[in-house]
Amino acid sequence: MLDIKFIRENPDVIKKALVHRKAEADIDGLLGLDAARRAAITEAEELKSMRNAASKKIGGLMKDGKKSEAEAAKEEVRVIGDRITALDEKVRELDEKILNTLLFIPNLPLPAVPVGKDETDNVVVRTWGEQKKFDFEIKPHWDICEALKLVDFERGTKIAGSGFPVYTGQGAKLQRALIQFMLDLHTTEHGYTEVEPPFVCNAAAMTGTGQLPKFSEDMYYISTDELYPVPTAEVPVTNLYADEIIDVEKPLKLTAYTPCFRREAGAAGRDTRGLLRLHQFDKVEMVNFVKPEASEKQHEILVREAEAVLQKLGLHYRVIELCTADIGFSAAKCYDIELWAPGVEKWLEVSSVSNFWDYQARRARIRCRDEHGKPQFLHTLNGSGVALPRLVVALIENNQNGSGTVTIPEALRPYMGGLTKLG
Repeated sequence: MLDIKFIRENPDVIKKALVHRKAEADIDGLLGLDAARRAAITEAEELKSMRNAASKKIGGLMKDGKKSEAEAAKEEVRVIGDRITALDEKVRELDEKILNTLLFIPNLPLPAVPVGKDETDNVVVRTWGEQKKFDFEIKPHWDICEALKLVDFERGTKIAGSGFPVYTGQGAKLQRALIQFMLDLHTTEHGYTEVEPPFVCNAAAMTGTGQLPKFSEDMYYISTDELYPVPTAEVPVTNLYADEIIDVEKPLKLTAYTPCFRREAGAAGRDTRGLLRLHQFDKVEMVNFVKPEASEKQHEILVREAEAVLQKLGLHYRVIELCTADIGFSAAKCYDIELWAPGVEKWLEVSSVSNFWDYQARRARIRCRDEHGKPQFLHTLNGSGVALPRLVVALIENNQNGSGTVTIPEALRPYMGGLTKLG
């Protein structure tokens, strides 16, 4: 959430940023609400001073036997009190309207973020590895998964509908191995503490990280308990410290595995075959809490930590810096990491690594102390480390063999019981 004071003092900056983001918000209307709120507070404070003066006068009038004047002063106090009550209620109503407006305004892109109109203006920062060449006709992952009985798409659909695959046999083992491999990498080499959070969150947590209220249609919801199955571990892990002041002299780095649940109402009909777009999928997440002055450097470190997963698995990827029109709602700057999948002939996003600046921290009220001991909003960052379905797609398609088997990357073999091939 943006700071209303910053918006008040820099309305043109906000409006320009919204244009670059291809987003809309009634900034003038918000400032009108803010002005009305401040005017009501000022009037209430003035009335409270008048009430105090009138109250003090009553005692003297009573002492001097001026009963009628004292009664008039009491009536004045009552009338002023009623007006103060009405103004306090007005301020509460305006506070709610201002908050509801602020919750729908996206974060400001950092100045270094490339300005663009859509994803075609994203910038490739670097690539790693090369596209693999094959001397046989390669297959898409769904054909390989079916032939090797790694995934049962039909039975998943029978149980829960499309977008809910069933991993079986070596496919299920591969999922488990990848999760363990990534958690071990982040905790032993990257300095993370592993947490296992709840797989459901309340509305306050979803609001804290920016999923609510804007993206409610993309979320699953358990109405009987007013809980949301997590769309990403970012939500519960970030909100572990909601309403707290924490020590981030050194970056606080947490990693977690969770299943993720997304309705993705706006994505109907896109990439529906195979594992490309699912309603339930597994993901390992990395979340960082840092001092404001450390976040830009930490962002670059976080990207490298996500890249390390793919390098150890020997997979060709590229890092893309998203332009202003393509970065996520809560992000101030974002890199996407994409894997090349030769079977479907596509670059597949497996990680979005974002610096949220103080946007999430203000929504969730997460603070640290500055050098003088004064509480301030810290900065949050997160990135997938990484998401499994598309990682599995790229791993299978890049490592397929003419015999129909799939070679398991060496780094993953200890987690597969020494197995060298699928099939």
